[in-house]
Amino acid sequence: MSHRQPYHGQSRKLVISFDIGTTYSGVSYCLLDPGEVPVIQGVNRFPAQDNGGDSKVPSILYYDNKGKVRAVGAEALQESVLERAEDEGWHKAEWWKPHLRPKHMSTGLTDADIPPLPLGKAAAEILGDFLRYLFECTMTYIEQTHAQSPELLASLKDSIDFVLSHPNGWEGPQQAQIRKAAVLAGLVGNKPQDQSRIQLVTEGEASLHFCMNSNLATSAFHDNQGVIVVDAGGGTIDLSAYYMTSNLALFEEIAPTDCLLQGSIFVTRRAESYLRIKLQGSKFGDESDVKEMTKVFDSTTKLRFSTSSEAAYIKFGTIRDRDQDFGIRSGQLKLPGTDVAKLFEPSINAVIDAVNQQRQAARKPINSVFLVGGFAASDWLFHSLKESLPKHGLNFSRPDSHTSKAVADGAVAFYLKHGVSTRTARVTYGTRSAIEYNKTDPEHIKRAGTIIPRPSGRSVLPNAFSPILFKGMQVSGINREFRKEFITDSASRMTFDKVSIDIICYEGDDPAPRWIDSEPEKYWNLCTITADTSQVAKTISSRMDVNGRQFYRQEFNLVLTFGITELSAQLSWMEDGVEQRNPASVIYDHVIEERPSQ
Repeated sequence: MSHRQPYHGQSRKLVISFDIGTTYSGVSYCLLDPGEVPVIQGVNRFPAQDNGGDSKVPSILYYDNKGKVRAVGAEALQESVLERAEDEGWHKAEWWKPHLRPKHMSTGLTDADIPPLPLGKAAAEILGDFLRYLFECTMTYIEQTHAQSPELLASLKDSIDFVLSHPNGWEGPQQAQIRKAAVLAGLVGNKPQDQSRIQLVTEGEASLHFCMNSNLATSAFHDNQGVIVVDAGGGTIDLSAYYMTSNLALFEEIAPTDCLLQGSIFVTRRAESYLRIKLQGSKFGDESDVKEMTKVFDSTTKLRFSTSSEAAYIKFGTIRDRDQDFGIRSGQLKLPGTDVAKLFEPSINAVIDAVNQQRQAARKPINSVFLVGGFAASDWLFHSLKESLPKHGLNFSRPDSHTSKAVADGAVAFYLKHGVSTRTARVTYGTRSAIEYNKTDPEHIKRAGTIIPRPSGRSVLPNAFSPILFKGMQVSGINREFRKEFITDSASRMTFDKVSIDIICYEGDDPAPRWIDSEPEKYWNLCTITADTSQVAKTISSRMDVNGRQFYRQEFNLVLTFGITELSAQLSWMEDGVEQRNPASVIYDHVIEERPSQ
């Protein structure tokens, strides 16, 4: 399955994928030469890394008081930078990726739970600055690694495509922010031909492609069985379920994807709260000591923890630092292994519950689970899942190495060959509509106070939900179309020149949702479709209501295309028996992130 065909393009091309993580980020790339078999390579050297061969870099930036980037990545952790940052009042940006998350995700996480964005910076701006840094590092790495690099890079200047990954739970608004960041980074322009050089892929799907190229998928897909890929990262844990088609080269997504905000940073958050309580009354219990211990826990203790039967240690001070009443000797805080294990429990239990939910929702039986991602390197996470999941009748495994590069490498593999032919809707997509009042329907009677009279003489009720694509429905092919008919009445022809339609998502469990006001917390606006309808003039008809008053009616179809990852829209109408189409704009302005107060 990992064997690739030679590149059939007419000219040399460079593909770069960026895996932007909450705590660490990575880059992979591939030089495509006509007639040559593509080879995926990683950027394994970044400025100021402690040792060569590091495949990921900290997702940290420092800004000065004018908002200028002063240090990024491992450079931002150097003692000289930390000293200068303190002396000159620089502002640190870390754990900024969660600020881009969909705010409707029901996880209990608020912006107050993560470090604030500095200097009124928007998260997309920070992402743009970080992408610019990673791109420069990549080009430097290629120049230093490949023969004839100056000529090579010069020939590739206008032939670079980019693949940007994002968590499973991110929708159009977040995708729009990623594209905006790519423009701010100078990777591409804002014109359609420039934007076509960017492909977006979910982290779950990128991880599947990594497993395919690691030969993990070859042995797991058999006897009509499916697999679940668990991509455990710093901020999110993404789950995706797949089944291999009879083609043996294509995969179907057989359950709605899931996205848990239970990555490794949340273990660290729980550790900080635990330490703050545990050290109350200790001379090492002030906020600065707790912060320092939390930092050490995050970088060492958490990674080394592998058994609850042995104590864990946080080495934060010198040999003179001791407070035996609180388990502190020689600058080390001793923690019971059982206490540390409890810090992992919410993340572990969330994965087990989500795996079982996907098994129940899947259209094919699931027999295997793959664990990848940076958090997958945690032995305690791996062993805990290894102990629990087989009890549910599942085979559980992780690649032998390089799990942290799963998304970056998999994203390039996705670019080379889109291995997933069918995807599953994770929510129900629809529109807000007005439905004609039915005096015999109990739900209508209950809403009689909201009746709106229409120019046609009809009485309608607002807040009805009109589904277009149901949760769990499979979307086959790269660009499958879904249609929704619209009929609008007006007392004036002048109101038919443009249209604005909100696309609403429903994430509840009702298989046939009808009313937005019945579960308002389960509905949220994805985007607004706007279009010029002045050319749809021939669909406008003049009519008379029951009182002999003239009104006008217009009819057209909204055509939504659910592509590989993104949504596009058109208007369709019939004119002299021939279908006509107009492009429509997909606008996410109502969900553009607000800048934090300065």
